[in-house]
Amino acid sequence: MGTSAAAKFVVMVVSGVISVFSLRLVLEHFGVAAYAQYGLLVSVAALLPFADLGMAAAVMNSVAASRSPACDEHVHRTLVSSLRVVLVSAAVITGAGVLVSVLGWWPAVLGDGLLPGSGPTAALLCLVVFACTLPLAVGQRVLTGLGLNHVQILLQGLASPLFVLAVLLLVLTGAQGGGYLAVFSYLGGAVVAGTGSLIASRRLRGLAWAVLRDVPRPRRVRGVPVFGTAWPMIVQMVALPVAMQTDRLLLSHLTPGTALAEYGLAASMFGIVLQTVSAAGLALWPVFARARSTSDVSSPFAMAGAFCLVGLAGALVLALLMPWLAPFLSDGAIALDGWLVWGFVAFVAVQAAKYPLGMYMTDEPGLRFQVPPILVMVPLNLALSWWLVGVVGAGGPIIGSAVAVLLCQVVPNALYTRRDLRRRRSTAAGSAPGGSTAGA
Repeated sequence: MGTSAAAKFVVMVVSGVISVFSLRLVLEHFGVAAYAQYGLLVSVAALLPFADLGMAAAVMNSVAASRSPACDEHVHRTLVSSLRVVLVSAAVITGAGVLVSVLGWWPAVLGDGLLPGSGPTAALLCLVVFACTLPLAVGQRVLTGLGLNHVQILLQGLASPLFVLAVLLLVLTGAQGGGYLAVFSYLGGAVVAGTGSLIASRRLRGLAWAVLRDVPRPRRVRGVPVFGTAWPMIVQMVALPVAMQTDRLLLSHLTPGTALAEYGLAASMFGIVLQTVSAAGLALWPVFARARSTSDVSSPFAMAGAFCLVGLAGALVLALLMPWLAPFLSDGAIALDGWLVWGFVAFVAVQAAKYPLGMYMTDEPGLRFQVPPILVMVPLNLALSWWLVGVVGAGGPIIGSAVAVLLCQVVPNALYTRRDLRRRRSTAAGSAPGGSTAGA
């Protein structure tokens, strides 16, 4: 966990420095409108985390619970099943993008933040590249299951240099490619995912090639049931983006002026803390998976408190620096108000507290329990965000998200975890030598 957090921090610092340079390039040479569309199109990926249909959970649990994944038949068949599902999903997403383009629906879907002319084409290209990246991303889940989350985090550091090189190329050649900036970001993600898959294949010592050979042979090589953990993940991955990642869409539809760009700038800055916390939290998935396989009862509450404090501290530092950072990064073109800044501080704190609890609940019962509260969170967050946009402007959606996460994720997850810990400790005590089970 510490290695992942440190790796993410290093990557975010380096990427942040590069991003400052790329942000200035984008604003100076392509304008605020191009930057706003870039943020809007990049957020489309965040709206589709369910695109792998929950296969990440099956892959990480299978790999993490195995003592020798490279020689484990269950791991082999799980990877085969997962890749088959992901390839179908990628084909469906590509087809849907083509259909939306043919019908001319992109402006209706993405709002006024989409540039006329190049915007719809850029949106389609982003979706196609994203779909092609999905099978490659399975390798990144394998790395996490192997306890190498820090490796795939370090690989993510390639994305920012690749993007700024693309922007520099556009600037130096004088190409009018401001409408296609997001496409280069998605291409960088594909390079990162592909590199992660290559490293994972080497770690699995030949298993990856056997998996690729067996994917197109469904009759000869049967898969394994993967939807026990996948279906609650699918529900969450469908519901969470609607609840948490529609902020830019709401602002694009409901606000005039630079509100969308203001939100994008704040999100990029506070994303440094959020992504660091997220990386550390994801590293806990294989830790709790292995603990369950060995009947080790480990509480996540101390970690949740530590995560919350660290996330809050990082967000407070950014909030205090924002009056100087925002004008510098935007060359004076964008100003951030207090509602937006302090809304992000609250959001970071509750998100940080949520991660250890959520990673503890990655077995099948825990994942199922999380579904109903998240389904409640969808209308709650949308209603709060919609209302608050009219009250406080650009800060409304993030304040609504912070309240929704606290009420529908942190509190229910804490109650479930406390009850589950009592049950598991009672079971462990009863099965111990001298316990009631032994006596019976």
